[in-house]
Parts: sequence; structure tokens; C-alpha cells
Amino acid sequence: MSANGATPEAILHMDDVRIDPMIALRVPANLATRREMLPFMQWQGRVHVACANPSDGATLGAFQRQFDSPLHACAAEPESLRRALQRIYGALKPGAGTTPAIGKLGGGRPIADGEIIDVQGLSDEILYSAVLRQASDVHIDPGPETLRLRFRVDGGLEEVQRFPMSISGNLTNRFKVLSQMDISEKRSPQDGAFRHVYGDNRTLDIRAATLPTKWGERITLRLLGLQTGTLTLERLGMGTEHLRLFESALAQPHGMILLTGPTGSGKSTTLYAGIRRLMELEALNIITVEDPVEYDISGVAQVAVDSSDKTSFDKALRSILRHDPDVVMIGEIRDGETAGIAVKASLTGHLVFSSLHTNTAAGSVTRLADMGVERYMIASTLRLAIAQRLVRRLCPHCRKESKISEGQAIGLNLPAVAGTAAFEKVGCLYCGGRGTSGRLALFEFLPLDESWSTIVNRGAQEVELVTEMKKRGFPLLIDDAIHKLNTGVTTYEEIRQAVAAW
Repeated sequence: MSANGATPEAILHMDDVRIDPMIALRVPANLATRREMLPFMQWQGRVHVACANPSDGATLGAFQRQFDSPLHACAAEPESLRRALQRIYGALKPGAGTTPAIGKLGGGRPIADGEIIDVQGLSDEILYSAVLRQASDVHIDPGPETLRLRFRVDGGLEEVQRFPMSISGNLTNRFKVLSQMDISEKRSPQDGAFRHVYGDNRTLDIRAATLPTKWGERITLRLLGLQTGTLTLERLGMGTEHLRLFESALAQPHGMILLTGPTGSGKSTTLYAGIRRLMELEALNIITVEDPVEYDISGVAQVAVDSSDKTSFDKALRSILRHDPDVVMIGEIRDGETAGIAVKASLTGHLVFSSLHTNTAAGSVTRLADMGVERYMIASTLRLAIAQRLVRRLCPHCRKESKISEGQAIGLNLPAVAGTAAFEKVGCLYCGGRGTSGRLALFEFLPLDESWSTIVNRGAQEVELVTEMKKRGFPLLIDDAIHKLNTGVTTYEEIRQAVAAW
């Protein structure tokens, strides 16, 4: 592509482009939508602008005044560009251009120390930008001289902006008021939640937590429920056989389906996707007990655990079993009492979904036993155990094929895979120069049928269960990782980090 346009074969389809809101929000919304131009990323020293008409030099000149770096015009498919413009600027008031703080957050003129700013506008912009960036968390960290704003995107932290410490107190208090926290308490951690309304009456549930540090209060905002519409089993990274096993377990009238893995491995997302699939198949009475409720699913009764212990997991479970549920989802089995109730619920004709903190699918058996659940009850109720990890997905537009080296194969403790196909990240306009776009899961499935009863009942430990899985040909987590590496879905670095502890 030249500096003044793009060749026909380089036309961008904006539905697939990762747009950086810090760049897009630098220009007036009415100008961008009227002229159908969208600055969407800064890469290789230039600001890239998606254009319906790349030869519109006058509009590009108006845009150039907002940026220090030169502009690079890219021809974009018109309909996808209009959708992107609506997605980015649709929440801003018509004719207003941008919100009062935009441009400062977007990397424009820094906020001077002591400058009076619209804190409400800045806080709204932070949340709106996080939504557009598809962030899962917002971190606001005070330091000796500056207040650092970071977003967690696809599992990694990205620094967005630094502000003078003079705005720290007002900005933190703004979020504390929204979360119904005590703004006079600055020496103890607090937590709260609030619902943010933006755009065309769209809502975002946010969980907030503060922590006193040496330089002041830091605040973390967890954005909940941004992906409700995309919670499908197909999008999670399950292969054909995994989908078959999962749907077979869903078809059972009772029993337990357990997701295992460390914090942040996507267990809740898979549980919700299973709930959505059940709802597509038949009309069911589904009740969940969660801490917190992360995704709002219409048609499901969702119970949030109360931090004051008025609604604990065990109390809620005892109560909801009186409401004749067909399916019960427990956010996490944390202790023996909760495990016992979950097992009894599955024995009495309920399908139970939940999660455990173990490293492997086989570890769910020994973990339940350690919690005091009798082995024969585990064998009778556990239908499927799934271990999973999250890895970044390679951008399909720019990935580069390579081979697994001998050193990499040894690093995975699998010398036999040396020389097989692998792919590396490169970076392009679609992925924002990062080489990756989004995340998917690595899976390990352990379906337990009657043939496993003897092994479980005699007290087999995790190592023995894993050995039996290998004998029966069930792929382990590392096998799914190698498959996704060979097929160009993710990179060696990602799977090495995901399975290192395993």
C-alpha cells in the first residue's frame, strides 16, 4: 500500500480488524462518520486510517492535525467500515465530537499537573475504551510521580496512559462512589460492584476492588459479561471429538461435569457455553450459584453468593434444590460440604456443572476424594472431567510457517515432534501488529463411564488415572497443544507457557 491509498487486493474487512480505541477516539466522531474514515491503529511509525475514499486528502489533512505521526490511508470494504464506525462512535452524542477527556486518554496533549479535568468524563471514557478494546480488567496504579492506567487484553497487560498523581484521589473516589464503597476509608481494602450504562442503553457489569499501597489506593475493575453473545462451544477451541464428548455428557439426565484448571483458564466461560447449548436443545429449569455472576444469561436463574455469608454456596445449594431444577451450575466447588451437596444433587436426578482447582482432568477424581467424597459416589456421579488452559490465537492473516526445533521439542519433553509444522506470529493491520488476536482453550477430556468404576473405587491416584487415559487413547493437554501448534492456531511460546506447570 502506498501512502496515499491501497491496492484493490489490500482492501481491509473491518469486521476482522482489531481497532485501538486510543487512536480512534482522537478524532471528532461527526467528522469520522460523515467522511467515512477511521484511524484504527498506530504501527511502524504511522497511524493507519481505514477509508471509504483513500484519495480524500482534505479529510486526511484534518485528521493529521490530531496526530504527531504521519497517516497511512488504507482502503476498506465500505459496509464493514460503516459497521466499525457505528461500533466505535455510536455511543457518543451526535454532533458532540468526543467526550471532554478524549484526546488526553487517547495519547494527545498530556494532562498537566494541577489541571482541572472532568473526572466523570474521564472515568466514562476509560470504561468505554476498555469495552472497545475488549479488555477483561482495568488497572489504575498509583506511583511516586504518575498514575498508571493499564488494560488486560487477551491475558496480557497493555499500558494505556499515565496521568499526574494530582487526579488520583478524584478518579479513585469516582469509582468508589459508583461501587458504593466508603470514600473516607483509604487504609483498608474494599470491594464493590456497579452497572455502567453506555451507548444505546447497553449495560456493563463491573466488579471493583481497592487496595492501599505505599503511593495511594490502587483500583482494579473487572469487566463482566462482555462476551455473552459469543459463548458457544465451537468458539472455545474444542475439536470435533471434544465436541462429541461434551454434547454426549450434556445429553445425560443427571451426573456431574467438572472443569479444572488454574484461575484465569476460562473454566467459567466453558460452563456458560455448556449452559447455552443445553438451552438450545430443550426447555429446562436451570439455576446457577456463582461468585460473582459473570455473564447474564436470559432464562437462567442466577444466584450471586453474598460476601457477608448470608448466601453462601452451601446455603444456596440447599435452597435451590427445593426449586425443582433440571440443571444446577456451581461456580466452584471449594470445600467438602459443597462437594457433598453437588454429588447428592447429581445422584437425585440433576445435571450438575462446576469447577475445581486441579491441574489435570484426572486430578478432579483425587481432589473430590481429598474433600471427603466417597470413591463409589465419585464413580457413580462424575460423567466428564475437563482440564483446560488459555492461549493466544495466532492471527490467520499474517502467521508464518516454520518447524519445531529440536530444542523446542526437548523443552516440551517430546523429542519426537521435532521437525513437525509450527507457526510464528508476525503482525499486520488486522491484529494491530501483535501477531495474535483473541484467545482459545487447550483441552483434556476424561469421560468416565462404567468401565472406570473399578479403577476409581480401588483408590487409583492421579498418576495411575493419567496412565490409564494414555492406554485408552485419550489425548492429554499437551497432545491438544501440539495439534494446535501444528495447525497454526497458536505458537510454541504460548503452549510452552500454558503447559509448563503441568
